[in-house]
Amino acid sequence: MTRLAVHDLAVARAGVPVLQGVSFALEPGRALVLRGPNGIGKTTLLRTIAGLQPPLQGRVEAAPDSITYAAHADGVKATLTVAENLTFWARVFGTDAVDAAINRMALRELADRRAANLSAGQKRRLGLARLLVSGRAIWVMDEPTVSLDVASVQLFGAVVRDHLAAGGAALIATHIDLGLEADVLDLTPFKARKLSQGGVRSAFDEAFT
Repeated sequence: MTRLAVHDLAVARAGVPVLQGVSFALEPGRALVLRGPNGIGKTTLLRTIAGLQPPLQGRVEAAPDSITYAAHADGVKATLTVAENLTFWARVFGTDAVDAAINRMALRELADRRAANLSAGQKRRLGLARLLVSGRAIWVMDEPTVSLDVASVQLFGAVVRDHLAAGGAALIATHIDLGLEADVLDLTPFKARKLSQGGVRSAFDEAFT
């Protein structure tokens, strides 16, 4: 089973360190919820763990191609239908789970509707359905319930619970109760201290010169 481990991670936003010394392990079948005030760096941390930006220091340990990331943006193509969007992503990930994802996220009646004609909540459900077609064990999610109504939040919570029951793992930045049995990590103690010249920030700058 796939495990995610984060070791002494420091991350930056626009070259400015925001978090440092973050360490945790996420075992199969478990969920970890990230908490902390707005602006503390939850999104930056998730993007780093997902491999979308380099860390300042530390490392992320996970099996290759085991992580999929759901960001604030829904990542849908407006000119494609719901089914076409999911087919595109299934091909990217090399899976055939389109029908299962459509059914699980209650998108069957919308399958032939263009994404441009969906409501904000429907687009969000479509975006989250990409997790189901990814075939990946570790779901990294940044405020996944934005634009969802109460029923859709409950639906998505059930989807995540099923993923965990099947041996998957979930790392989630959210203030919404998804009805999960989850550990909570408050990022406030990991807020980066002001660093002097020659510290972590200069190392970050050097990496991009």
